[in-house]
Amino acid sequence: MRTNFILLVTGLFFMNVFAQEPKFGDITKEELAQKEYVKDPAASAVVTYRKVDITYDYVKGVGFRVDKSVYERIKIFSAEGFEYGTISESLYQSGSDRESLGAIKAVTYNLEKGKIVKSKLDKKDVFSEEVNKYRLHKKFTMPNLKEGSVIEYQYRISSPFSYNIDEILLQYDIPIVQQEIEVTIPEYFVFNERTKGYLFFDIQKSRGSGSVSFTSTNRTSRGGFNAMGTSISSSSVDFFENVSLIRMNNVPALKEEPYVNNINNYRSSIKFELQYTKFPNSTIQNYTSDWEKVVKKIYDFETFGGQLNTSRYFKDDLNTLLQGKTTNEDKMIAIYQYVKNRMNWNGNYGYTSDEGVKKAYDSKTGNIADINLILVGMLRAAGLKVNPILISTRSHGIPIFPTLEGFNYVAASVEINGSTILLDATNKFAKPNLLPTRALNWLGRAVDENGSSKEFSLSPKIGANEMIMLDAELSDTGELNGALRRVLEDDYAAYIFRNSYEAMDEESYLGKLEENYNGIEISEYSIKDKLNIGKPVMENFHFYGDDLVEFIGDKIYFSPLLWFARKENPFKLEKRVYPIDFTYPVKKKYRIKIDIPEGYQVTYIPEGIRLVMPEEQGSFVYRLGVNGNSVQLYVEEQMNVPIVQAKNYTILKNYYKSIIEKQLEKVVLSKEEGNGNTESTTGGR
Repeated sequence: MRTNFILLVTGLFFMNVFAQEPKFGDITKEELAQKEYVKDPAASAVVTYRKVDITYDYVKGVGFRVDKSVYERIKIFSAEGFEYGTISESLYQSGSDRESLGAIKAVTYNLEKGKIVKSKLDKKDVFSEEVNKYRLHKKFTMPNLKEGSVIEYQYRISSPFSYNIDEILLQYDIPIVQQEIEVTIPEYFVFNERTKGYLFFDIQKSRGSGSVSFTSTNRTSRGGFNAMGTSISSSSVDFFENVSLIRMNNVPALKEEPYVNNINNYRSSIKFELQYTKFPNSTIQNYTSDWEKVVKKIYDFETFGGQLNTSRYFKDDLNTLLQGKTTNEDKMIAIYQYVKNRMNWNGNYGYTSDEGVKKAYDSKTGNIADINLILVGMLRAAGLKVNPILISTRSHGIPIFPTLEGFNYVAASVEINGSTILLDATNKFAKPNLLPTRALNWLGRAVDENGSSKEFSLSPKIGANEMIMLDAELSDTGELNGALRRVLEDDYAAYIFRNSYEAMDEESYLGKLEENYNGIEISEYSIKDKLNIGKPVMENFHFYGDDLVEFIGDKIYFSPLLWFARKENPFKLEKRVYPIDFTYPVKKKYRIKIDIPEGYQVTYIPEGIRLVMPEEQGSFVYRLGVNGNSVQLYVEEQMNVPIVQAKNYTILKNYYKSIIEKQLEKVVLSKEEGNGNTESTTGGR
């Protein structure tokens, strides 16, 4: 059966003859002496062999369990590859049912003085970390890691959740030379195979056989004395198994570039989604759903829809809050600000309440669902039309197929005078229609009061606008003294600033700012409305720098955009198969005036330029002129869309290339001959 990923495929992945499976411990000196992977010389490590086996095991009195056996051998080339020497697995737990990881065998191999030296993993170096009441991380780090090491490990995960097979990754951040994935499923479980990514691969199908043995002990009578004894009987049930086998050679690393929503959205993988079960002497139980059924099931959860049916716990506070509020907009703002100020996010995600919204309200802390379901409940109690919005965060990925695991977040949408307003009360610096960036992930689903739902765009309605005004004086020794004003509009520009620097002291912040601004010295710093939502953030300071110009002979060269000039193109791949995600539209303006030293004149200024991307997705304006003894620059850089599709990657890459080339062009100053005055000139437009 030929399977291809649902996303755009850019090329065929050719497979070679699959080599024989290596034996654990069968390491050669040639492997240890290897200096690079010829198909990807820049790789810090490479998986030379990987094998994953997933099977079902029947446990008497318990039922079927899922067993996952993992074996990997990795060659480490450089210190950057040491991170692949730490192995971590996320284990699910619910009540008394929990997944377990065991049967760990792990060895690091090094070549020392011509001999292979083995370092075995000590059991005490295996750690468990509880993430929340549902998730446990188990991890271990390989011992004695060095450049050139080969690491080899195997382990097994046993899960009581027979209805679920975790997504199987087929592509890493480093290359994989060979891998074999085999999934064996009893006929009683029927799964759909869902795939994503950009690689072609074959799934070889076959059928095997399995059986479950049962033993029972019965009391029996023996002879005429009515003596009691026991007899043991056994029986078995035979069934067939569906086997899916994937073999892949030379799997390329997934290269990450800037402006990626979540690289795992584009990582090649396969997910087995349960369609139905059919056990002997029982009816078929269907599990495959569309989004409507999935959302209706979520709505029916007591921890979701059930939390919206109670209002007594906030009734008195709401009545006080709404006094004097006559319009729906006033009511919305009052409730939103109240919930945002009262509640504190505990750092946990989820679309269902952990311990109930009443308890969260009383304790003033809760997970994402606790806080935003309180918000929805209060808005509804005030008579507003509001629905919860189910969301998958950027780090969680994009839910392509209908599944309860597709979401991990909930916000609110309010309809007022024909307009829809998005609200999220979990971040103190958010505001209406400005969601935390973690929630800006393409599409969500709005859930109505009857449990029905519809797709909902999460495309940001607000961008990030920044203005920088700089006035400086350049000395004949190359020193630059000046003043700078930076204005961050009350949109995502101010939101990002406030979240980044709320807890940072001024000294630490200025140290970071000086470092980012090419090592200048900052003095007389002031900031206005740093935390005042509704107003722009405004910074003012004086600065001094002595490493911003270049002397060649009797000439001075400098970039008029100073330290704000981009140094390199962020887009380096020849081709890109996933979208470029800027999160939200961005607009930056620079107004710069630099007085040149007395006795010098401008002998060259770069020409102006205006660039526009197709459909005005982005634009760049650069205007430079000379007025008296001053060089004056105006720059406007604008990205009007949050996402640029991969088909426009080459256009975007060349667009940035042209911007950088222009920004790095230098103004040239020469010493004046005689006492001639500099005429007013303007660069080309």
